[in-house]
Amino acid sequence: MQDYYKILGVDRNADDATIKRAYRKLASLYHPDKEGGSKTKFQELQVAYDTLSNPAKRQQYDNPSPFANMNGGGFQGFGRHD
Repeated sequence: MQDYYKILGVDRNADDATIKRAYRKLASLYHPDKEGGSKTKFQELQVAYDTLSNPAKRQQYDNPSPFANMNGGGFQGFGRHD
């Protein structure tokens, strides 16, 4: 998983205004329509900003579920599994 804070160049406890300011600055540098821009980097910035600017997404990003990486879709139940 990518470090969205590192992508935007902000600290983990950055407030919304700091995150927005960092995103705008980097987005203007890497916008694909500008000379020297990068579509890939711009899209990476957009994903990072989308996640960190949304309180629910940011909380989930900062505190991922311990079951997020389980294979098989979760719990099996209490029955016998032979």
